[in-house]
Amino acid sequence: QVELVESGGGLVQAGGSLRLSCVASGDIVGIESFRWHRQTPGNAREVIATIFTDGSTSAVDSRFTISRDGPRGPVYLQLDRLKPGDTAVYYCSAFRQHKLYWGQGTQVTVSS
Repeated sequence: QVELVESGGGLVQAGGSLRLSCVASGDIVGIESFRWHRQTPGNAREVIATIFTDGSTSAVDSRFTISRDGPRGPVYLQLDRLKPGDTAVYYCSAFRQHKLYWGQGTQVTVSS
């Protein structure tokens, strides 16, 4: 079992930045990848960034940067040049042994 806790969300003005954190605990050995997702009301949850155990990363937008603080450290999502359209609940997920684990989400609100 893997537990994930996100933090770092909040209210920010357009153009600002936030850094979200995802702390994993439990059976963290063997986690193959972490992802950040976001979801707005009435819409599907979408993947916005991925990091694999080899350190490789991908993101859907150059304003978003995913990183990890060492092999057992938190996973971060740096959000820069935020826009009102980035307002959403942001979730962290971990994939381990054919199972996907989710955190509870953290709200990001970008004001214009």
